Amino acid sequence: MSALPERSRLVQQHLAEAGVESEIRVLPDSARTAAEAAAAIGCDVAAIANSLVFVADGTPVLVMTSGGHRVDLEVLARSIGADAIGMAPASVVREATGQAIGGVAPVGHPVRLRTYIDDALGDHPEIWAAAGHPHTVMPLTFESLRALTDGEVIAVA
Repeated sequence: MSALPERSRLVQQHLAEAGVESEIRVLPDSARTAAEAAAAIGCDVAAIANSLVFVADGTPVLVMTSGGHRVDLEVLARSIGADAIGMAPASVVREATGQAIGGVAPVGHPVRLRTYIDDALGDHPEIWAAAGHPHTVMPLTFESLRALTDGEVIAVA
C-alpha cells in the first residue's frame, strides 16, 4: 500500500479514536467524482457516499449523499430546517474541512461539522467515502458512518 497523504492519516486517526475499523485505500487515479470512485473500486455508484459541503443559513454543513442521485436543494432545506441553502465555494470547503473538494472525508476536520446523511445510503451493506484526499477512499457501513459523524439521517432527493 502506498503511504497515506497527511490528510488521510488524520482521517485514519479519527477512525481509530472512534473505534471504527476501515482500511483507507490509495487509488492510482483521482476519485473526485462518484463515477470515478465507483469505477476504481468496482462498486455501484449509488454506494459512493459523496461528501458535499453546503452553506445553510450562513453555516457550513456536511451532507453525505448517495452518488446515485443529485441533492435537491429544496428537499434538503426542508429536511434540515434551513431557510437558505447553497453549495459552499471551494474556499469555504477547505476552511471548514481542511480538505480539498473531491477528497472530503466524513471526519478529520478542524472542528466537527453538523452532518446529514442521505437515507438512500442505508440501502447498501457497504458504502465508500473519500478519506481526506482525492486519491483515497475507505469502506464503511451505514451505521459506522452514522456513529463516526453523529449524523442525522434525512432525505436529500
